[in-house]
Amino acid sequence: MTTLLVIAKQPLPGRVKTRLTPPFTPQQAAQLAEAALADTLHAVTATPATRRVIVLDGAPGPWLPPGFEVLPQCAGGLDERLADAFAHCSGPALLIGMDTPQVTPELLTVDFEGCDAYLGPAEDGGFWAIGLAEPAPALLRGVPMSTPETGAVQRQRLLAAGLRVRELPWLRDVDTAADAHAVAVLAPHGRFAARLARCTSAVR
Repeated sequence: MTTLLVIAKQPLPGRVKTRLTPPFTPQQAAQLAEAALADTLHAVTATPATRRVIVLDGAPGPWLPPGFEVLPQCAGGLDERLADAFAHCSGPALLIGMDTPQVTPELLTVDFEGCDAYLGPAEDGGFWAIGLAEPAPALLRGVPMSTPETGAVQRQRLLAAGLRVRELPWLRDVDTAADAHAVAVLAPHGRFAARLARCTSAVR
């Protein structure tokens, strides 16, 4: 089975989802981030895995379910932090972020037979998931993050290493209020959709 990694930031006001403000307050943005993270961790909990690890910037809170190892993020850019997460794995591993609360156990149940890597492209040009049958941190270091070309550059890096890459479905990250509403429609029964409804009512 696979190690499942979630790279996340402690949902504190002013430190997470700053592009949601406005229309939401920093407190509301943090609440939405916490709900997205909780939905993500719930999906990971329901997915068969050898290990479940949260790679965390900050301290764990009541949103963290049992069964997760907590690994602090290293210093450096996002590429370095992703690479370091894989450096702590010794077998097949799939890493996701906390910005896709619509993720499901079905999406996270990957089989590396016949492929060496998985990449889940995001609609903003990045990627929401990356998986490696044999973790190789160097495959992530130096990839420019948070650009419209991030996903394409990462995919080319994997192909250039001779890996057989399998693509996961495209997903939309929650960065803006428009993203939040679109994602809530896709997962209407989750914590994120419920929190968004409350936050939206409060700002009207």
